Amino acid sequence: MPSAIIADDEDLPRSELRRMLGQLWPELTIVAECEHGEQALEAITQHAPDVAFLDIRMPGLSGIDVAQAVLGGGRRCHTVFVTAYDQHAVAAFDAGAFDYLLKPVAAERLQQAVSRLKERLAQPAGGPDVGAMMSELDRRLRQDPEKARIRWISASAGDTIKMLAVEKVLFFESDGKYTRVVTADDEAHVRKPLKELMDGLDPELFWQIHRGLVVRADAIRRLRRDEMGRVSAEIHGSDAVLKVSQAYAWRFRPM
Repeated sequence: MPSAIIADDEDLPRSELRRMLGQLWPELTIVAECEHGEQALEAITQHAPDVAFLDIRMPGLSGIDVAQAVLGGGRRCHTVFVTAYDQHAVAAFDAGAFDYLLKPVAAERLQQAVSRLKERLAQPAGGPDVGAMMSELDRRLRQDPEKARIRWISASAGDTIKMLAVEKVLFFESDGKYTRVVTADDEAHVRKPLKELMDGLDPELFWQIHRGLVVRADAIRRLRRDEMGRVSAEIHGSDAVLKVSQAYAWRFRPM
């Protein structure tokens, strides 16, 4: 019997998709419903479903992040992205490596996706290498020509204001409602959560490596894996050793 998880941070779309799948694919077992990306990744690890229906925009890990982590872990889990934005249906979808559903999900479109999934499940393991396409999809999703990138970080420290150039920042670390900003020779706290700061950072230059950590990619000196398989990053110009969560370890697969 095929199995699946559904991940969406909104209750109504999640329950509606489950209802429609029950009608169009009654033999499919929904083993978990998830409200955010971390929960989805845990469910995939625990249940090893055949299919994951992933909302692209979720708190914490996005659907793209979850799919990247699954791909990096070598699991075979067919992905169907669910999105409210038609522009997200880029070339990677058309290549047939994975599918997408546009909200609100139409029964006819879902039936097409179900038919494709059944065909793929009947095929032996393998298929196209979707890593490059997934990276391109992630890049396009993060692009927003109307959004100005952050160039300077202004942070108050007592009765002074520090001005830190973004290209000098080694990493950003979440600290509750604040964010710690670290350079090679200074650091400060800004009154803005990491999630808001990330919207203004160039995703090609700044990589999220943990739910509460964003690192400038060229500041990473090396990565180490301990005996438990946990990955940590050493940073140029800093004594900090930063944890890399399983969800983001896919960024560092050897070429």
